Amino acid sequence: MSKETALIDAMRALATHPAARGLTDDCAVLDFGNEALVLTHDMMVEGIHWLPGQDMADVAWKLVATNLSDLAAKGAKPVGVLLGFTLGADDTRFVEGLREALAAFDVPLLGGDTVSANGPRSLGLTALGRATHRPPPSRSGARPGDTLWLTGPVGAAMLGFEALRDGTGAATLAFRRPTPRLAEGRALAPLATAMMDVSDGLLIDATRMAAASAVTFTIISADVPFPADLPTARRDDAMRWGDDYELLFTLPPETLPPVPAFRIGQAITRSASPLMLDEACPTGPLGYVHD
Repeated sequence: MSKETALIDAMRALATHPAARGLTDDCAVLDFGNEALVLTHDMMVEGIHWLPGQDMADVAWKLVATNLSDLAAKGAKPVGVLLGFTLGADDTRFVEGLREALAAFDVPLLGGDTVSANGPRSLGLTALGRATHRPPPSRSGARPGDTLWLTGPVGAAMLGFEALRDGTGAATLAFRRPTPRLAEGRALAPLATAMMDVSDGLLIDATRMAAASAVTFTIISADVPFPADLPTARRDDAMRWGDDYELLFTLPPETLPPVPAFRIGQAITRSASPLMLDEACPTGPLGYVHD
């Protein structure tokens, strides 16, 4: 068991409010009369989530985008963000990137906090959204017979990271400036039985959603979409890498998605493993986990 998993398990004893959803979901959902507030918080650490020396404008964009991706998985409309920021020697580029992201996604900065520290920088963002459908979809609603879908390819962020790291001149935008699927999430929210974003890797995130729903997902790798320039030999890597921020969701049988998406499998009655890939239980690390 990783340190991350152990801590979250310990925290569940404290997070007893219904809004916390048992700490098994992308966001908290807090009901206010006829409205529901959707809240999420993600952090990024230098050397883990971005490369040392990387353009801080891209880091700012990604910090906003990754948090809004969690809201997208609940079909929420962003209403604002709060920033937790470790000061650097010159934060001009971060501010420029933050301005670009806030404008691109039409979300206001509402406040936050700043600190000084030694060592690698860490940044945090809290995103707040308004649910556009109630109840917002969770990870736990998939049922046997539901179909499993993905809004877009996985692997582009992996290729972008490697190109940026190695200075090959290949495209890096998918890694540097992901796009949260906000419109797709709002369209899917009334129909999806379960939904989450793919941040840590398709296989590990599918495992998490299947476990939350007490089902097994069967995925056919030939049906998973990949970038056209991804070598066939690296498709397994792409399903485990993460950072693509596509939406993974289930629909009732015979229901078609209202947005472009790829059917990659289905939910069946829970078996010994929450995930089957090409009729076998995948082995090795399924995605990114904090040690």
